[in-house]
Amino acid sequence: MKQRKVPVEEALGMILPHDMTKIVPNQFKGPAFRKGHVVRAEDIPELQKMGKAHLFALELEPGEIHEDDAGLRIAQAAAGRNVHTSVPKESRVNLISASRGLLQVNVAALLALNELDDVVFSCLSNRTPVEAGELLAGTKVIPLVVPEETVRDAESICAGLGKIVEVIPYQGLKAGIVVTGGEVYHQQIADAFGPVLREKLESYGASVLPLVYAPDDAEVIAQKIDDLAGQGAELILVSGGMSVDPDDVTPQGIRRSGAQIEKYGAPVLPGAMFLLAYKGDIPIIGMPACGMFFRITVLDLILPRLFTGERLGRADMVALAHGGLCRNCPQCRYPRCSFGQGGIQR
Repeated sequence: MKQRKVPVEEALGMILPHDMTKIVPNQFKGPAFRKGHVVRAEDIPELQKMGKAHLFALELEPGEIHEDDAGLRIAQAAAGRNVHTSVPKESRVNLISASRGLLQVNVAALLALNELDDVVFSCLSNRTPVEAGELLAGTKVIPLVVPEETVRDAESICAGLGKIVEVIPYQGLKAGIVVTGGEVYHQQIADAFGPVLREKLESYGASVLPLVYAPDDAEVIAQKIDDLAGQGAELILVSGGMSVDPDDVTPQGIRRSGAQIEKYGAPVLPGAMFLLAYKGDIPIIGMPACGMFFRITVLDLILPRLFTGERLGRADMVALAHGGLCRNCPQCRYPRCSFGQGGIQR
């Protein structure tokens, strides 16, 4: 790039290489025009009022790209499904969620992009639950002008390795709940667990079948699971009876239903006695009592993934150990916290 001194009235369409400061005594002092601003016709009278008779305007050489154009092209190359881009500001372009769902980050492409000289791309952690309109990522280039080859390299990475960020919307699954425990089954106490789980499932758009109750009997629990599957349940939660107490037979009931257990015991606190199994394609969750007493548990790390259609295995459960400790803050901010936000690996 090069800079050229030109009369201000001839600067139309030229790029400012630095901030232009405006001072109004006792009222204002700050940039009236930012670095990288393209001079418009309506700017010229204002520049003249600021005492600018000449400008040092930026001129691009062949093969060079201005920071705003570079940032926008990189953002558009990186944006996947349900992601839109903002207008550039000092080369930074934000990537915004267009849907409620689960953020998916292509880690290999993210790291490759940031290996490029003069390119920065920063995003939320992989598998963060997000809302429509939420900021997902930001990207920019470091200098005011970059070689077009740098931008083409960034675009090639996204074309070859895939988009960097996308949002997978939640599916409206049909769900069933089996509440276990003789004291609830025989109506000795009111059920406090089932309504909590129903509300959580409905928050993801689930259609929840009428709650089902079972005593501490593995055969009955298995039959209730079979009944819900026969009613078309695509996800089944079985609450209570998940400890190692001999009276807690929920894991046996899940197993006797024909479900294959992926993992009993999760490296997440709260939620250590969590169980994940599959009966064919139907996820079966054994939910410990912590789900009744804690606002956020291991269930909140699992449900978003199940509601996007992901099938989880033992390795996925083991991986939750990194970031699986809830700090139990007095004012919960999940998912804007460290819970479930394990680090990425090359």
